Amino acid sequence: MTVDGTTRTVTPARAAEELELRREEFRLAVRMGLIRTLPGPLPAADREGAVRDRGGGRDRAPERRPVERAELDRLKAAPDFPDGLRERVRAVGAGEAAGLLSITPGRFARLARTGHLSPVRFYLNRYRSVIWLYVAAEVTAFGAEHPALLTGRLPAGVREREAAGEDLRARNWRSRHLALLLRGTDDPWARAAAIASLLDPVQVAEVVDDPRERGHLDRLRPAPPPGFPVAGAAHEVAARLVRADDPDEILWHRVSLALALDEARAARRAPHPGELPRPVAVSARAEPAGAGAGDGTGSRPRARPRAVRGARPPGRAPNPRRPGLLDRLRRSLPGRTGGGGGWAGRRDWG
Repeated sequence: MTVDGTTRTVTPARAAEELELRREEFRLAVRMGLIRTLPGPLPAADREGAVRDRGGGRDRAPERRPVERAELDRLKAAPDFPDGLRERVRAVGAGEAAGLLSITPGRFARLARTGHLSPVRFYLNRYRSVIWLYVAAEVTAFGAEHPALLTGRLPAGVREREAAGEDLRARNWRSRHLALLLRGTDDPWARAAAIASLLDPVQVAEVVDDPRERGHLDRLRPAPPPGFPVAGAAHEVAARLVRADDPDEILWHRVSLALALDEARAARRAPHPGELPRPVAVSARAEPAGAGAGDGTGSRPRARPRAVRGARPPGRAPNPRRPGLLDRLRRSLPGRTGGGGGWAGRRDWG
């Protein structure tokens, strides 16, 4: 294979070829954070069917972004390349995973449903049944770390959770999916949109009062995961898996969304439909929060007043969010009676 070492970036297809990975393996490696890709605006004509954001361009899905030549060199310099990289992204179904642990498929399913193993992706078969896939290396590591769970009777706590019908596979997958989305962008509005994508539109509307902000979050909604059904009953099944369904999980994402919106509003306001946002979000977020604002250094950026002046509708407050919303969300947390309750230190999205 002839490799052109003069280009700074390569396409995903070329990167997969150089790394000796199949298409699905490359996608999974990116989703797991093993291969770093470069964020960039979606081109004017996207051939793979993604929807453009008319407010500036929705970002490509992580596995469809270009890869830097330096990143390829780093991966190929590993002493176990390419076998080691392939092994780290090898995904297996429940039956093969049970074989790796030398246990029955039924016992593996019980461990997975009670949250001991986290799926890395899913797909629907021809009967619209959900097939969960697991990283083989993670399955093997789990067996080495928890040998007592592989033989004998399962602990009472595990049996009780199973008897109660607990199934954490979808929730654990959503947690991994959200972590990838947040890791792939520094834009505060895109991060808020990633959190909102896991909530029902009704839940989002209760947290985000401003219709303009809700529209902006919807335009920034991340692309579905690879292999997501595009229509029909299978699409409905997959859509339910992507959205939080447990009350505690919903509450967690509502609070996370409210906090993320605070950061996004502090960076810049949501643009009007058709208005091109100023490309300042990524660079602004690289500075520590509060840097140059009231610290006496005189480093406060002078561009922000010009960006806001004349753009806000007359008489509109800079923060249209209903006061007290975040405090009400925090007070509604189980065991939380105060406005803060220490929640600020438990962000699962930062």
